[in-house]
Amino acid sequence: MGILSRTSYVIRSKINAILNRSEDPRETLDYSYEKMRDELQQVKQGIADLTTQKKRLEIQKRRLEENVEKHNEQAREAVRQDRDDLATRALEKKQAKMNQIEELETQIANLQETQDDLVDKKNQLQNRIEEFRTKKETMKARYEAAEASSRVSEAMSGVGDEMGDVSRALERAEDQTDEMEARSAAMDELVDTGAFDDAMSDKDAIDRELDSGRSNAEVNTELETLKSEMGKSSADAESGESTEAEATSDADADAELEEMDVSDEDVEAELEELKNEDDA
Repeated sequence: MGILSRTSYVIRSKINAILNRSEDPRETLDYSYEKMRDELQQVKQGIADLTTQKKRLEIQKRRLEENVEKHNEQAREAVRQDRDDLATRALEKKQAKMNQIEELETQIANLQETQDDLVDKKNQLQNRIEEFRTKKETMKARYEAAEASSRVSEAMSGVGDEMGDVSRALERAEDQTDEMEARSAAMDELVDTGAFDDAMSDKDAIDRELDSGRSNAEVNTELETLKSEMGKSSADAESGESTEAEATSDADADAELEEMDVSDEDVEAELEELKNEDDA
């Protein structure tokens, strides 16, 4: 196979594949049905034209027959007048007309035979068209049912084009949601760990930790004070508690407060030292 032949074959194959994909069987069946109806109409038109031609020949034959009768009368009249010459001429014309009539009868017979044949073919074609119409409607109904079933199956299985687009859109939405949730969680974690300093604050992570420690120390101090006050009230309410125990408890509480005060001063000193180092 030559290059041109192979190229032509490939092109025809691809065109045929494209046509098969774009072809709608219902449209093809309707088109074929209309073409058959057009052919039937052409056959009917041919029969009508043939019948018209036959009628013309029959009219011409009838006129010739009238002329034959006229020539007979002319020949009789010429004989009565002893005009054999005129009688002979009339009979010659009669014979010519008879020959023409014979030819016309042959043509008319041939046209009649052709007309009968066309009428038979027309009837056969009409029957075929009716059968094709029934099959066409049945096939269209089957195709539409199969198409509807296929759509439902594709929709249920998710393999159709539209359902595929919906599935892909859902997957993209899930991916974007997961990414956004992960980003939000990461930002919360970074904020909690102090990785992102507050843009509106001059404090860094160390300042925040120191503030947290100072706040915890103040809470602990207030807690110890509350405990001391509650212990003192209970001692006053109880009868039989020794004064020595109360003094010891107060001394211990004072010692604890002094230790905590010293701790706060140490923290403040260390904080000032760190700030001085940052300024330097």
